[in-house]
Amino acid sequence: MTPAILIDSRDNLAVALRDLEKGETVSVDGDAIELQDAIAAKHKFTTEPFPEGHRATMYGVTVGKATKDIPVGGLISTENLQHDDDGYSAEDAESASTWQGPDISSFTQRTFDGFHRDNGSVGTANHWLVVPMVFCETRNIKVMQQAFERALGYEKTSHYQDFVDQLALAHENGESPESLRAKSLDFASGQQGRRLFPNIDGVKFLTHHLGCGGTRADANDLCGLLAGYITHPNVAGATVLSLGCENAQSSILEKEIEKRSPGHSRPLHIFKQHDFANERAMMETAIRETFASLVEVNATSKREPAPLNKLTVGVECGGSDGFSGISANPVIGAVSDRMVALRGKVILSEFPELCGVEQELLNRCVSKEVADEFARLTSNYAELARKIGSDFSQNPSPGNIKDGLITDAIKSAGAAKKGGSSPIVAALDYPKPATETGLNLLCTPGGDIESTTAMAGSHANVILFSTGLGTPTGNPVCPVIKVSSNTEVAKRLPDMIDFDTGAVIRGDSTIEELAESLIDRIIETASGRAPVKAQLLGQDDFLPWKRGVSL
Repeated sequence: MTPAILIDSRDNLAVALRDLEKGETVSVDGDAIELQDAIAAKHKFTTEPFPEGHRATMYGVTVGKATKDIPVGGLISTENLQHDDDGYSAEDAESASTWQGPDISSFTQRTFDGFHRDNGSVGTANHWLVVPMVFCETRNIKVMQQAFERALGYEKTSHYQDFVDQLALAHENGESPESLRAKSLDFASGQQGRRLFPNIDGVKFLTHHLGCGGTRADANDLCGLLAGYITHPNVAGATVLSLGCENAQSSILEKEIEKRSPGHSRPLHIFKQHDFANERAMMETAIRETFASLVEVNATSKREPAPLNKLTVGVECGGSDGFSGISANPVIGAVSDRMVALRGKVILSEFPELCGVEQELLNRCVSKEVADEFARLTSNYAELARKIGSDFSQNPSPGNIKDGLITDAIKSAGAAKKGGSSPIVAALDYPKPATETGLNLLCTPGGDIESTTAMAGSHANVILFSTGLGTPTGNPVCPVIKVSSNTEVAKRLPDMIDFDTGAVIRGDSTIEELAESLIDRIIETASGRAPVKAQLLGQDDFLPWKRGVSL
């Protein structure tokens, strides 16, 4: 294995691909460098002297500034490097040049088996939604969930519930605490019942903390997000519970639905509690109408072949490490380019994790209007963060830093690789849907669940999620394919990881080879033949963004 690499010929930071010892001499781009410190795999070291104030470069862009002198072969850390970047200006954006897409000949005739909707979209799944307009309806949502899931066969017996049952029985039989501590979980336990409606993948019950008490803008955004889910190609129909007096009025929701899907024809039931004599009357009506609609949807739903241009792929990273920008993210970027070349849609989000590469993205925008909108959205978001005493530079988590992502610019330069190299056709404010064929930028926080929630709301019907440290994150309506940056985490967390790109680090496979294999996996998942690990875990994460309080 190559000990270390330069990602770009312009870089003055090299990445260790394995643990390197102090005093070891390694070859980097033809230069022999004696290491002044031990360099753990995924971390970076200097390839030239860094006097205080010297700019550090990776991926061909500025990613930090030295806060003290660093010798050639010195380890960079939070002790000697701070965030810095090149800045950006829409006025300086270059015109997007003609893009030469990758070879897609092996995929032009491929299809996936999906659910065709009246508006021309195609779902990779077929779910029924039950959602509240306001947090006051959370208990009623949970009551419906308890009533429906077991009866319809969607409730999966928890391994951990079985384990507690075993421990309780052992205790009742007189076993000692020492004996109980020696017991282990049997993962052969835990199962899902027979589904009453085989053509409906799930009834998903979403809850949230919004809808009233916040700003009118928060309520409007929530209505837009819920409308995005209700009109999502993976959703067959929806039941909505409203109290009646909340800021997030059902009338706003209906207008947002009409914007996204004019003449929306899928079943939609809205129940306002204040219109009923009592809670029981509303709940009986909601349950009865929902059940009857499930019978109808199940009878009329089936998967049929669809071209790959009907896919909208969201790209996300979370629990990132120092290899994410070298393996998993470039592989996802190569998939993104192929999906764009196939005339599909791709959504790149997480604006705090595009910090430092804004100018490169501006240069890829197809028009001045798109460039201006991206610059406006990202600068406004950054200003909101500063007003609450924060900054995009605070985005990297302790786990990111521990595994080599020392500054936000280092993290961002690697994260942006998920968007490949294609032109940017739209810059979207949350929670607008992606409607343009090609690469779309969506303004969201960098938090995994807020971002995946938003991308699904913008109609991503598959999400590729890279991780170097591992995360269980999933989504209620959109399959989330977890892509590991290294084989170690894939082996250690097989219950979370769906696809491993560690072969790039070892030099055993190319980015292009793995991208084609990952598209094969997308097709199988989109066709319902390969459920993702997050689905098997029952990981239905849903977290609307409350503006200005999250990076």
